[in-house]
Amino acid sequence: MKFKSTNPYNGQTVGHYTGLTEKELSDKLAKSQEAFESWRKVSLSERCDLLKKAGQVLRDNVEEYAKMITLEMGKPIKESRAEVNKCALVCDYYADNAEAFLKNETISTEAFKSFVSHDPIGSVLAIMPWNFPFWQVFRYAAPTLTAGNTGLLKHAPNVFGCAKQIEEVFTKAGYPPNVFQNLIVHHDQTEKIISHETVKAITLTGSERAGSAVAEIAGRHIKKTVLELGGNNAFIVWEDADIDQSVKIALTARMLNCGQSCIAAKRFILMEGIYDEFVSKFTKAVSELKAGDPMDENTGIGPLARIDLADQLHEQVTESIKQGAKLLLGGKQNDCYHEPTILGDVVPGMAAFDQETFGPLAAMIKAKDIDHAFALSEESKYGLGVTVCTKDIEKAIKHSNRVSDGAYFVNELVKSDPRLPFGGTKKSGYGRELSKDGMMEFVNRKTVYVKK
Repeated sequence: MKFKSTNPYNGQTVGHYTGLTEKELSDKLAKSQEAFESWRKVSLSERCDLLKKAGQVLRDNVEEYAKMITLEMGKPIKESRAEVNKCALVCDYYADNAEAFLKNETISTEAFKSFVSHDPIGSVLAIMPWNFPFWQVFRYAAPTLTAGNTGLLKHAPNVFGCAKQIEEVFTKAGYPPNVFQNLIVHHDQTEKIISHETVKAITLTGSERAGSAVAEIAGRHIKKTVLELGGNNAFIVWEDADIDQSVKIALTARMLNCGQSCIAAKRFILMEGIYDEFVSKFTKAVSELKAGDPMDENTGIGPLARIDLADQLHEQVTESIKQGAKLLLGGKQNDCYHEPTILGDVVPGMAAFDQETFGPLAAMIKAKDIDHAFALSEESKYGLGVTVCTKDIEKAIKHSNRVSDGAYFVNELVKSDPRLPFGGTKKSGYGRELSKDGMMEFVNRKTVYVKK
């Protein structure tokens, strides 16, 4: 099968890729198992040294990698650079902390000695999305490979150029052959890969539909999965909040990566007393974003990654307006480009409230009071994260238990950080990435009991 990646800004072809044959795929899976048998014996200190080198390879080639990200999925070039540099940071983080994370945990019992060891499990398959084509891969690969596992990547077809470069990062860093392999395959080969005896676990970042399908297949074969799926994050602004600062945070929270992020703020739940001021200032800030060629340093908003994504967003905008939402800004689409759009007076039952909107669409929602705001926030099948803006920090902390999501941020946009566990609840998936939690997902926590 042939694949082609296309620049969403101008429609030009970025690259052509040939899919693996059945035999080539089988060979790669076999090589992953062979590589695991030797890789697991490499000392942890050496694995950490190689990870440090991978981080340096990323920094040394940041312009090359950032350009590929932008060309393949349309992210403004300055955001692409930031993504590559963040990947380097996650490499440094696990290189510096893996020894502490993986050390034996002594537990006092009546035994002469009892402890928990952390052993690698084998080959871990990563099914990754296009929206953060480098970051999503490295936040899985850094802890997983360093724990002694081997990695297999099935990336989104529109970013196969990025996938090829990611594999090259590990090669340039000096990793042994086949410790990390890029699989150029169609999604219809996913079941074969998951069911193969080489693959011991699967991590997926993607849609709810994709996560459900992968979990079902993995379940039949009794294989562990970690799922990071969609989100419909609430951004709650209390009446005492610094509105100017809240607007600044909200602009990034919604429009970063042209809004194509599971953890982007999508539902802006505003107290009635500050609704008009916030909406007015937010609308002005969004209207000042410079749209254009994402390779231009001054571009703040680019196209969506594919035309079908822009079409879907436009349908959600149109449907919400028919349901009674007010169009306050934008609303127009031109091929892959969709204007940054703001809808006012959004309520439950509207597409802009109920559905995940993967693009530059912000839904403005009125709340009568704090209790109503949290009730609206919880009225979602997703559970990735919530932001609360307020000057009353202690009060905000006390209210954190009212949120069932995987993250609760005060006066900051929800974002991933190598030092903090990341993941969701409900239809947003299960399991955790990053921090020590992310490394523990794909190790065998083995109980060792010694009686003298």
